[in-house]
Amino acid sequence: MEKWPPFEAKIGFSSSMAVGAWFNLVCLMAFGMMMMSSWGECRNGGMCMHDEAATHYIDMIDQTTLGHRFIKAEFNVTPRIGWQIDPFGHSAVQAYLLGAEVGFDSFFFGRIDYQDRAKRKIDKSLEVVWRGSKSLGSSSQIFAGAFPENYEPPSNFYFEVNANEDSPIIQDNTNLFDYNVAERVNEFVAAAIAQANITRTNHVMWTMGTDFRYQYAHTWFRQMDKFIHYVNQDGRVNALYSTPSIYTDAKYALNQAWPIKNEDYFPYADRLNAYWTGYFTSRPSLKGYVRVTSGYYLAARQLEFFSGRSKSGPNTDSLADALAIAQHHDAVSGTSKQHVADDYAKRLAIGYTECTLLNISYCPPSEIDLSKGKNLVIVVYNPLGWRRTDVVKIPIVDKNVVVRDFRGKEVESQVIPLVDVSVSIRNYHATAYLGKYPKVTPKYWLAFSATVPPLGFTTYVISSAKRAAGVSEKQTANESQRGQNQTIEVGPGNLKLVYSGKDGKLTKYINIKSLVEESVEQSFGYYSGHDGSTDLQASGAYIFRPNVSYPIKSEGQLPLTVFRGPLLDEVHQRINSWIYQVTRVYKEKEHAEFEFTIGPIPIDDGIGKEIITKITSTLQNNKQFFTDSNGRDFIERIRDYRKDWKLEVNQPVAGNYYPINHGIYLKDKSNELSVLVDRAVGGSSIVDGQLELMLHRKNAGTALFWTLTISIRRLLHDDGRGVAEALNETVCIGDKCQGLTIVGKYYLRIDPIGEGAKWRRSFGQEVYSPFLLAFTEQDGQYSHVPTFYGMNPSYLLPDNVAILTLQELQGGEVLLRLAHLYEVGEDKDLSVKASVELKKVFYNKKIKRIAEMSLSANQERAEMEKKRLVWKVEGSSEEPKVVRGGPVDPTKLVVELAPMEIRTFTINFYFR
Repeated sequence: MEKWPPFEAKIGFSSSMAVGAWFNLVCLMAFGMMMMSSWGECRNGGMCMHDEAATHYIDMIDQTTLGHRFIKAEFNVTPRIGWQIDPFGHSAVQAYLLGAEVGFDSFFFGRIDYQDRAKRKIDKSLEVVWRGSKSLGSSSQIFAGAFPENYEPPSNFYFEVNANEDSPIIQDNTNLFDYNVAERVNEFVAAAIAQANITRTNHVMWTMGTDFRYQYAHTWFRQMDKFIHYVNQDGRVNALYSTPSIYTDAKYALNQAWPIKNEDYFPYADRLNAYWTGYFTSRPSLKGYVRVTSGYYLAARQLEFFSGRSKSGPNTDSLADALAIAQHHDAVSGTSKQHVADDYAKRLAIGYTECTLLNISYCPPSEIDLSKGKNLVIVVYNPLGWRRTDVVKIPIVDKNVVVRDFRGKEVESQVIPLVDVSVSIRNYHATAYLGKYPKVTPKYWLAFSATVPPLGFTTYVISSAKRAAGVSEKQTANESQRGQNQTIEVGPGNLKLVYSGKDGKLTKYINIKSLVEESVEQSFGYYSGHDGSTDLQASGAYIFRPNVSYPIKSEGQLPLTVFRGPLLDEVHQRINSWIYQVTRVYKEKEHAEFEFTIGPIPIDDGIGKEIITKITSTLQNNKQFFTDSNGRDFIERIRDYRKDWKLEVNQPVAGNYYPINHGIYLKDKSNELSVLVDRAVGGSSIVDGQLELMLHRKNAGTALFWTLTISIRRLLHDDGRGVAEALNETVCIGDKCQGLTIVGKYYLRIDPIGEGAKWRRSFGQEVYSPFLLAFTEQDGQYSHVPTFYGMNPSYLLPDNVAILTLQELQGGEVLLRLAHLYEVGEDKDLSVKASVELKKVFYNKKIKRIAEMSLSANQERAEMEKKRLVWKVEGSSEEPKVVRGGPVDPTKLVVELAPMEIRTFTINFYFR
């Protein structure tokens, strides 16, 4: 064999303990190169290796902060390497926000599309400088590397005991007939050189180990010890134990220029017909629970700050832990076994106890009998930094009620009948999860308009009245109307939705204020899930492999029922025996709210189903649409196209699906159509003018889509990626089980071109952080604190700024995190620098000390910037000048935020 010049083969073996806070004792074995052995999973220093598709950026920040601050407190260490080797595709937010902005110098990962990987091997571009944010550009870029073959060792270098692996050990006893030192050294060198040929510089890295290995670590380390010894004697390569930090420093020292990578690595396929896009939707109930808990946790920390953190009593810590571990790439992703998913939900429930079943009309505090002189007191808390008016809805027993504010002034309200679908779900799930059948059944929804100050609460009192609140007027499309081809218009405000009286379908969206008038249709359908009979690749928890698509047609005699009232109109549609939809149009809102109830998905035909909903318009979007990255940036998508390589299209539906945590939109020269979601889903634009969302999946084959596709899944086959179970969720009472029923929402709005960002950003915050309600009964006159202001009563945060974190830490220190909500160029008015006056935010406290920190609050920002490695990039690196907020003057205490900037502070106050 030709003797190669020696190149540093740094083979990093360091076994990673399966502890959430350990970050770079990691799974690498590299040549010239570093070899590291893997036992368990290596992480970023957070509480888990979080998912990157179904996670919201606030949750990603919180779980990373929890781990980083623990490591700092216990070991005085600040992690500097990102290690996301197992998530199923990688997001731009992970690179710039959870990479560069937490102080990492590099970021390593395992899973990228097999077509992308093949091209990058040829181009030697598996390792890049990743600029994930077009707003922050090079100021938040990071060195990033994908492994040549996922996170496995090279072929024939596995040394697990009792694992049916036949990699030959090094036999170095010359007295035995199977002596093989030269042979194994040659294999080692050949594998190193093969990787060197697809890698820039003379350093390569091997991951020594994989899932479920290192039962007996000495079997691995004994062989790696021998390889290092004999390979280094040979001299063609140099092998050594290493870490990702050592490998990063070795790469940086060579002053190499690297290719630029923008945007993200979605969607991910590991081979033909195997797109990992099903998990964007899998286990929608868990995804919804995580999202609800996340918004609750944000508000709970604020309230804990205002009331003072209890040193001995209850606090938010258990909720923080449960929510952090739920971000794992096999948790919120929906790719765990059923009993594991149940455990995640149980831990969340321990921390989250406030009316957990309110969304299915089960809330005992609101179902009291008010006819005997009792009052129901509702405290409405607003966790946003803006004054906010919204409609509050609670289930009630008697329609003869009146709502008053804390001054005693009557508030306009509306009573809406509670339909049988909601009652049956409420009773069944209450029995299943609480173990008892509800004694009282509410008959109505009570809706009223609440106005609440920023970071404050307002109190409302509900009492019995001789006259009823505004009762919704009921209108039903009947047989005679069908024959007349009549249209039905709903909407008490600027927004009007028009339905066909003949078939009950949505036909038109009209906004009389913005002068938008657009033909729109909304429908349900499903994809039958592939059973894997042709090539052993079924649709499952991870994989979305649709077989045939089917429309779901209305089976009801009456196509729709309308309830009209002073605050909102509701359109009720029984699509079939297992799909029910309510569409709401509010007087003071200019979007439509769609609430779907889907399930149990039938599988008697032996077919798994991926349920979708489609929204079809006349917009000419020319294959282009936009999806969010972890609820933060929006990324352009083009159907059947990848910017980094020429895509060979083999799955035209699954291969065009993307994760959606916040929203999806498309546009043409005149208008833009936006949809926001209440949980992580998968979505796409499979046909121009359409958005499609997947709502529910059941491993028998159904999926609901729009052309904004939301889908639900119920499937009958495992996809062979590790769960070893079909995605067939059920709810049981005793030994009787039925398929899961999902209740969820999405929101639709159409704006003139260039105007949609305001709604996506502002209302998106309201979706993530809804009003927090607290209830109590009261006999006679209400006597408690009627209203509360957390900030100066005359101060509001700018429209483009949100408070992500307001939390009292142990020792009295306060963690504050502020975020600019807009990208550069996203909105003509709000994509500008903003300022926050901390003296008015903390108007009743005096700041003693303020320090700007890294995003994960484990080091001061100035120190982090001082240590940051500056990587060279190929070609012209010219870009618009990146704008950042300036230092905070300790006297003026004003925080500046540039577009997409998040700034984190620790604050100490003077005690009063």
